[in-house]
Amino acid sequence: MMQRPAAALSSTPEQLGKRARRAWLLFAAIALVIVATALIGAGLYARRAEVATLAAQGRTDANLKVALLRAVLESPRALPLLLSEDQQVHDALQNKGAVAIDVLNRKLEGLVSGTKASVLYVTGVDGFAIASSNWREATSFVGNDYGFRAYFSGAMQSGTAEYFALGNTSKRPGLYISRRVGNAAAPLGVVVVKMEFDQLEADWHEANRPAYVSDDHGVVLITSVPSWRFMTTAPLAGPVAAAIRSSQQFGNAPLIPLPITRPEALSPDVSMVHAITPGGSDAEYLRLSTLVQSTPWRLDYLVPAEAPIAAAVREMRLLALGVVVPLLALAGYLLWRRQSAQMRIAAEQAARIELERRVVERTHDLSLARDRLQAEITDHRSTEAKLQVMQQELVQANRLATLGQVAAGVAHEINQPVATIRAYADNARVFLERKQSGPAEENLGAIAALTERIGGITEELKAFARKGRTAAEPVELRGVIEGAVVLLRSRFAGRLEALDITLPPPTLKVMGNRLRLEQVLINLFQNALEALEGRDGAKVLISAEETAGGVALVVADNGPGIPDAVLKSLFTPFNTSKEKGLGLGLVISQDIVADYGGRIEVASGGDGTRFTVHLARAQ
Repeated sequence: MMQRPAAALSSTPEQLGKRARRAWLLFAAIALVIVATALIGAGLYARRAEVATLAAQGRTDANLKVALLRAVLESPRALPLLLSEDQQVHDALQNKGAVAIDVLNRKLEGLVSGTKASVLYVTGVDGFAIASSNWREATSFVGNDYGFRAYFSGAMQSGTAEYFALGNTSKRPGLYISRRVGNAAAPLGVVVVKMEFDQLEADWHEANRPAYVSDDHGVVLITSVPSWRFMTTAPLAGPVAAAIRSSQQFGNAPLIPLPITRPEALSPDVSMVHAITPGGSDAEYLRLSTLVQSTPWRLDYLVPAEAPIAAAVREMRLLALGVVVPLLALAGYLLWRRQSAQMRIAAEQAARIELERRVVERTHDLSLARDRLQAEITDHRSTEAKLQVMQQELVQANRLATLGQVAAGVAHEINQPVATIRAYADNARVFLERKQSGPAEENLGAIAALTERIGGITEELKAFARKGRTAAEPVELRGVIEGAVVLLRSRFAGRLEALDITLPPPTLKVMGNRLRLEQVLINLFQNALEALEGRDGAKVLISAEETAGGVALVVADNGPGIPDAVLKSLFTPFNTSKEKGLGLGLVISQDIVADYGGRIEVASGGDGTRFTVHLARAQ
């Protein structure tokens, strides 16, 4: 028994109501704090987790971009080395004859068409180009002075140089890779290959994720956003900016900082930034930085983070609410239950006090009522005794009715074999009178089999009286149908032609007892043949088929059908439309089929009646 809190026993329902309101206000405040804390914590956790996921994916993409950039760079780097050792280049630089230069021009033109280089050209020691792959074009480099370019002076001093700049003639940016021809003591000139990155930038642009490569001064050289080219990752110092402008490395580019603000470092190579894209929208990006090996460059890759982070935060907050809200609901339910128990205890205490007050007032009334109850109890006991007698009589009547139904059913079923025996006996007497012993012996054998069948029916009745229904066993359905037809042959001689039987294969077996299933089919066949008596074109179709739930045996006739009044109570005992019928055949058949887990369905109309017997298929 639940103990009652002392506070509840000493408090009135009104006092408990005020306490309950204060408790609910406190619960609401605590719930709001818990929900707000859960939402904030879930948002922070989701943001960190999503940033880590985006960073991992971004590093993979950035490394792939660096690998692609290095692959693009490695191919043209071999050209200056090979050409610096080429004899035709040496001949053109030494002799500077028209024929040698023409041969060199054509060779450079052929090399460019087969590589990813933008242009190949050769300069003398004075910096003037003597041959170029674009010698046929109006913007040919032949005859131009490139002695002021850093890649020329670097190659002359160190033997090789790389220099990213805006083309002096073409006005197109690219990487110039140069190599000196000859040794440092007796240089002949410089071989230069220019590499442009238009296709690489176009491939990056299709990904819709900004990426750019900057040099050691922070100037953007290669980018998927064309408007960001020659911008800087940070403001340039005055001397550095002046030196770049005086060298004309990037033409008249203003060298202003990129539209990337509010950087928040998350790790040495990852930071969260805000960038203004060419469309003018300010969005949050995850910036990943990685060095490009074999160059002084650095690649920065921007991964859109605003939408993924918002989605992750939203999902995590919904998950947090899915956990917190049920817990709060459970806590609220427990609080309500506790308050309800206190209110109930207080109400019971008040009611008890009121009851004690009224007990004294109603003691006299209860004394009078006691006398009336004594009289009513006596009457009830008498009525209950009569009711028990009537119940015993009803039970006895029910037993007698059941015995009558069983006896009538046995008489109904034995009547058919007896009639068949009489027919076989008459036939046997005729055969004996004709001295035909063979057919007579066959009839006598059939009579013996039918007597065994009658014995089986009586044994079935004894077994029913002793231990209930016959246990189900696999029975060949074909044999059941043939046995039922044999028993009907004598009674319906000359009328069995109406039976159109499609026998099932011998392998089709059902669960039941052959004798009892024959009893069912005899009833159905007999009813169908009697319904067709005197009709032209009488036909009874009998077939069996396997179904998903077992085996369906169909008996369909083209008779006049069953009246609706009879059809509604077709399986009710002693309900029949025949003058001499007992109304038990279908009832017994239904009971037999139900014993073996089956059922009988009937459909009737003006074009005939169809009985479908569903039986369990033997495994």
